[in-house]
Amino acid sequence: MDTIERTTEAPVNRRSFLIGTAAAGAGLTFSYSLLPAVTGSASEAFAANNWTPVPSFTIEPTGIITLHTPKSEMGQHVGTAIAQSLMEELEGDWRDLRIDYPDPAPKYGVFFTAGSLSVLTSFMGAAQAGAAGRIALIEAGAKQLGQNASDCHASKGWVIGKGGKKISYGQLVAMGKVDKVYSPDDLKKMPLKKAAQYTVVGKPIPALDIPPKVVGRANYGIDYFLPGMVYGKIARPPVRIGAKPKKGADGKELIDDTEAKKVPGYLQFVSFADPFGINTHYVIAIATNFPAAIKAAKAIKVDWDLGPNADVSSDQILQHAKDLVNDPNAGGAFWLIGDPKKALAAAPLKMEAEFITPLASHQPIEPMNALAYLENGKLHIYSGSQLQIAHQPIMAGIMGMKPENVLLHQVYIGGGFGRRLEADAMVPASLAARAVGKPVKVIYTRDEEFRNDFYRTITYQRLQAGVDNKGNLVALQHDVCAAFSAVRAAPDLLKPSIDKKNVKLDSTSLDGSNSWYGVPNYLSRGIQNDIGQRATPPGFLRSVSTGWTYFALESFLDEVAHRTGKDPVEFRLSMLKAVGPNKSEVPMAIGGADRIAAVIKKAAQITDFHKKHGKMGPGRGIGLAATTHFRDTPTWTCGVVELSVDRSTGQIMVHKITTVMDLGQAVNMDGAKSQCEGGTLFGLSLALYEKATMHHGNLDQTNFDTYFPLRISQAPEVDVHIISTPGLPPVGVGEPAVTTVAPAVSNAVFDAVGVRPRDLPFTPDKIKALLKA
Repeated sequence: MDTIERTTEAPVNRRSFLIGTAAAGAGLTFSYSLLPAVTGSASEAFAANNWTPVPSFTIEPTGIITLHTPKSEMGQHVGTAIAQSLMEELEGDWRDLRIDYPDPAPKYGVFFTAGSLSVLTSFMGAAQAGAAGRIALIEAGAKQLGQNASDCHASKGWVIGKGGKKISYGQLVAMGKVDKVYSPDDLKKMPLKKAAQYTVVGKPIPALDIPPKVVGRANYGIDYFLPGMVYGKIARPPVRIGAKPKKGADGKELIDDTEAKKVPGYLQFVSFADPFGINTHYVIAIATNFPAAIKAAKAIKVDWDLGPNADVSSDQILQHAKDLVNDPNAGGAFWLIGDPKKALAAAPLKMEAEFITPLASHQPIEPMNALAYLENGKLHIYSGSQLQIAHQPIMAGIMGMKPENVLLHQVYIGGGFGRRLEADAMVPASLAARAVGKPVKVIYTRDEEFRNDFYRTITYQRLQAGVDNKGNLVALQHDVCAAFSAVRAAPDLLKPSIDKKNVKLDSTSLDGSNSWYGVPNYLSRGIQNDIGQRATPPGFLRSVSTGWTYFALESFLDEVAHRTGKDPVEFRLSMLKAVGPNKSEVPMAIGGADRIAAVIKKAAQITDFHKKHGKMGPGRGIGLAATTHFRDTPTWTCGVVELSVDRSTGQIMVHKITTVMDLGQAVNMDGAKSQCEGGTLFGLSLALYEKATMHHGNLDQTNFDTYFPLRISQAPEVDVHIISTPGLPPVGVGEPAVTTVAPAVSNAVFDAVGVRPRDLPFTPDKIKALLKA
């Protein structure tokens, strides 16, 4: 397979690129010019303030190098990987490196951390910036050494010339001697290292954010306090969304805080409609301390109009999904090849199965929180965010301010998994701060975190297969009914269906149903569940759609393989050829279907799959599933699960999970393995334990005594194998392993006891019922 060296992947505009200092003794900055072209030197541009920083780096006269990244740190150590790309080309001393997570501002770039896209989107830009800096430093250093630049090189923060003469980066910066202007074309042509020359990229360097976390210097949103700060606690209605206070004959809201006034520390309540629609209405108790705010919020009596969702249950949402799938006119085509309807009708063997996933909750360790205050016409917010690029203008619109007057201060995040893509703590904190004229801190309690999450949607999927007389899969229809996350959170992501219906579809709810399998007649139909959309507004849970679409697809393919008497690995491989739409020209997906085929082969070899499948003895089994996450930015992943099933209780005991992942170029091998291990266990938790239910418009689960994620004592052996190909673009690692586990468990259960669970999670009572059927 061909590889792609790091040369021209980063987007550039027509502005010049500057490397230099404003004055002697000032720090060196890599930056854009503000104007399309720069006449004169970088120093003159800096002096005229004709420049703007980019999310790249600065060097201080002391030699300290600081990477400025717009990516949020929430335990994935993304800053370290980006720093490795920078330092590979800059040739600085790693001991001099620091990472800065600046407050969001357009000048720093795109503040967005999700989709396993951070390293992929930052890798090339950091490399080009590092190379540009190295070249500028070498040229400046050569002049000081009285030598030609061609006779000098850089190493560990020094410019070194003939005869061992050298001068440090810090010295050059202190002297103000670095001054260079690059055109966009210069940057695009920047010579970068070949993969074989890497000394930093691909190495298992310890994450730079670990020391401050270990010693307690890392500040999370929940850690910030201000003088005069008060606490806001939301008085929640008995439904998740749709409620608002009733009004009396005098037009006033029926809210009584008589009992709340008896709580020491209670100050007042504020009430307002939610202008953003992430809730419906807020009634917030304001108090001098958090316990008082909690007590006061419980004591406030609100006569609620419960709205349209008062009688909605998760069972109702699921039944509505089934009805929609059974309606041939519902939804639209997300992926379409050939004529699936005709091919299904003509196939001598037809198969069908349905798959169900429930509501699931994010539940990061740090609950949602925000501290907001107004000062000198500016709104300050301290709150963890994965989507500052949207949250800043959202808050500006809500508050009637210019975006530049909303200062969303970056903080460490105590777990995200997609939860911090939401602004639901920032909105009430900011509105309350404006109402009371003081800094207001809102902290969700765990029951609020459960009942007011933006959950993984309930999904119902039906798959139909048509098989010819030779056992070949000639037709596949995959119907996916779900509430669409993008409808509420990212409407720009909605795209028209590819059939004549022109139905708006959400790729984040359907990706994965457009797999790399070469089925000649293949339809993925997407259907929006309007009741689920209204009553359980969905968010983006780690792996989003690929967590449910691949669960259904990879389980169903095993069924088809078994029915046709074929080996499940060979059956998959027979359909994975890099031809037609499965031969990708997208750089991140170079190799197409051949890449996932190679990963499957490697996983089968590592686990001795063929020696174990069907041969592990009574109650023991092995199952395999392969996924690629998103189609344009695939991470080629295969999971193999080994387990046993107790027939008397239905209890599944997972003994080992092997995950093989092709990442292209792995930037930090230890970090990649850690993320893969975490994703694997996250997937197992969803497969065996996690489920939320709704009755009367609200969640039944309020804490970890009723919602059961995987415990440490239940974690099996996890064996991770990373395929790293120097020169290929790095792809995401945080989410893909989540997607392989549930179908691999389902397939292993069948191998063990001959029943196929299709309804997540696979609890003992469900397995026992299948065994009795």
